[in-house]
Amino acid sequence: MSFKPRADLKPNTPEFENLPLVSPNGFREYDARWLFEKEINLVGIQALGLGLGTLIHEMGVSPRIAVGHDFRSYSTSIKQALIIGLMNAGCEVHDIGLALSPVAYFSQFALDVPCVAMVTASHNENGWTGVKMGAQRPLTFGPDEMSRLKEIVLSGNGKPRDGGRYIRVEDMAARYIADLTDRPKIKRKLRVVAACGNGTAGAFAPKVLEGIGVEVIPLDCELDWTFPRYNPNPEDMEMLHALRDKVLETGADVGLGFDGDGDRCGVVDDTGEEIFADKVGVMLARDLSAQHANAQFVVDVKSTGLFLTDPVLIANGAKTDYWKTGHSYIKRRAHELKALVGFEKSGHYFFNPPIGRGYDDGLVSAIAICDMLDRNPGKKMSDLREALPKTWGSPTMSPYCADEKKYEVVDRMVRLFEEMETKGEKLIGQKIRDIVTVNGVRVTVEDGTWGLVRASSNKPGLVIVVESPTSEANMRAIFAEIDRHLSAQPEVGEYDQKI
Repeated sequence: MSFKPRADLKPNTPEFENLPLVSPNGFREYDARWLFEKEINLVGIQALGLGLGTLIHEMGVSPRIAVGHDFRSYSTSIKQALIIGLMNAGCEVHDIGLALSPVAYFSQFALDVPCVAMVTASHNENGWTGVKMGAQRPLTFGPDEMSRLKEIVLSGNGKPRDGGRYIRVEDMAARYIADLTDRPKIKRKLRVVAACGNGTAGAFAPKVLEGIGVEVIPLDCELDWTFPRYNPNPEDMEMLHALRDKVLETGADVGLGFDGDGDRCGVVDDTGEEIFADKVGVMLARDLSAQHANAQFVVDVKSTGLFLTDPVLIANGAKTDYWKTGHSYIKRRAHELKALVGFEKSGHYFFNPPIGRGYDDGLVSAIAICDMLDRNPGKKMSDLREALPKTWGSPTMSPYCADEKKYEVVDRMVRLFEEMETKGEKLIGQKIRDIVTVNGVRVTVEDGTWGLVRASSNKPGLVIVVESPTSEANMRAIFAEIDRHLSAQPEVGEYDQKI
């Protein structure tokens, strides 16, 4: 298995059955994702496992690893191929079976193993596969580890070793559910719609929510890897609209939607209003900063500006650090700053002790939302939302842009806005107040209206988010300006959704 992978193999050929196909583009900033059989084959997955095991040895970490898989038609076979590669590298593999990503992270603690590899494409469409990896719990790999892994795999420098071992763990799902539900029951009578988009979370979310004492109304919780209704992605308006309709139909107190691997949670309030995850983050930060003095939070650059300007957070002495988008980045930053919680607009929340163990878990987020409602028995979810200062914000929008071109396009946008600022040119009729380039470019004008352009870390595309604290018109105006500049770039294609 030490031969070098190729990127030009085609299915239904002898070479495809015998040689590793691995597209270099699959190695992302903090995990790996490929189109199965077009960009990676099972022999390529074995090469990935050998490379990962080699990296673990190189890092000086004990080569013991928990491995799980999500619910897709091909995920079990991909996990098995990965395990073969890991065992070839001399790793002791603990196979935890069907799992959410947070179940895999939990298993690192429950089994006392330092490493994890979760086979999942998260919310990506069918056809995609991938692996989320880590060797320093509760953290997952960042750019340095991913770059080294890519180098080892593509150069064919994975090193076979003796000592590989396979251990099947049959009760990890039950242990995870017991861990989350071993706590006081919710006192308030809550009716919660749990939407799982027919993804893996359907095997976990209803049981956990029932276990904390709420009444669960399941929506698309039956496991079906064809995803017949919509992709399990709580940032996708189709999923949020289905959740809204069920909340209004049943008179539920809140709707909670979970993505394909269960590490994110989307929210709809009792009026059917879809609350973007960064606003839910502000609501939770208000609640938690009232209990934890001078709480430190971390949020990503896609998130609302309210974390800095909200009067309740200011009065509670809360501090917020804006950082790079990406579950690995926010997780690591929250860990470094010993933040109470890290929030991402995508719905990844990282609760550190005493609330969580530092990794992203959509069900821990759901429990935190139920606890917030329990601590405010006289208020509905909509009351808590309406108590926030009003802003007008967009969902995350993603125009197509090839992996080979997306960073170059973003660099052009950075230069464009920096030149506008230097020349004193106006954006939507206002002076540019500041530009943040920690992750793409976030440009803010005088009244606080801002827009973000960055490269997607998960797939070929850009990420656009806009918000205004003054008017919907200004939110739409800054999007129109950004869209006009992007449309002039020949590499930029169709959007997945637009405001």
